[in-house]
Amino acid sequence: MKRHPLAGFTLIELMVAMLLGLVVIAGVTSVFLANQRAHRTNLALGDVQDNTRIAFEMMARDIRDAGLTGCSNDGRVANVLNNGPAAGGSAWWANWNHAVVGYGGSQTDPAVTTGTAERNRVSGTDSLALLGGEGVGASVKANAEPAATFTLNEASTDLKTGDVMVVCDPDHATLVQITGLGGTTLSHVGATGSPGNCTTDLNYPTVCSSSASYVFATNAQITRLRAADWYVGNNPDKGRSLYRVSLANNAGVPTPTAEEMVRGVTNMSIAYHQSGNTGFVAASGVSNWAQVDAVQVRLWLESADQHAGTDAKPLQRNFTATTTVRNRVN
Repeated sequence: MKRHPLAGFTLIELMVAMLLGLVVIAGVTSVFLANQRAHRTNLALGDVQDNTRIAFEMMARDIRDAGLTGCSNDGRVANVLNNGPAAGGSAWWANWNHAVVGYGGSQTDPAVTTGTAERNRVSGTDSLALLGGEGVGASVKANAEPAATFTLNEASTDLKTGDVMVVCDPDHATLVQITGLGGTTLSHVGATGSPGNCTTDLNYPTVCSSSASYVFATNAQITRLRAADWYVGNNPDKGRSLYRVSLANNAGVPTPTAEEMVRGVTNMSIAYHQSGNTGFVAASGVSNWAQVDAVQVRLWLESADQHAGTDAKPLQRNFTATTTVRNRVN
């Protein structure tokens, strides 16, 4: 038999095999990259949606409770705080007449500075200030006037000296600062505290020069004042976030403090509904803030992944939610 020498692949065969291998690898790589991008996009979209739900839930809680005192007293609210309107003060969080008040992008919000620094409000974005009672669960056992003291039903409470409280019964409510707290006894002497109280008389309407005394009924409710201002501000990472200014008890002094709540919120637009009107208007179109009974908030958000979009840019979405001011709906 004739022997044939051993022979390998020819150069052409190797080149064809390599080409086919490269086509297969390119296809697999393309599918992998497409799936990876889809995964990144879906993950970023989920993060944006989660942040949106968190932002709306927290804002809605403050909006729903705006103007809430804990008692049904037809909006009769006295205010003896030294930095409140009755005493000539102008602190935004001490003005119950502005339990709901918004500011357009070109309007000045007294609760926050507009600028480019960290925590500053971003120019051109709307903001919203809200006041209401925060559930503490304290109630009055006895009201000793004119000694300016309350005896509480509860053996212990979360209230602290320096807190601003809202005390109310069916007749009216009063904003007043706690100047002393020991055991079950709470005092509101006007000569001490910061800002302090202009009088010990908690009557309605407020008269700072009054020497009279109003005795709140047994089981009158006591809540801590909840003051909140929502705005879009500059965060520490050179981006934007949703911020909330709230009152912090700093060594007995109520101090407005801004906290970053939700990162990635780049813009906010707010519209308001007034009782009797048919539609929502911007802050500049509100004629009477005391009649605002619903707030419509629109948020723009972007993903933390700066390349999650199909154009290799951040994924961007905007969402709208409407919340009713429960205390103002019949």
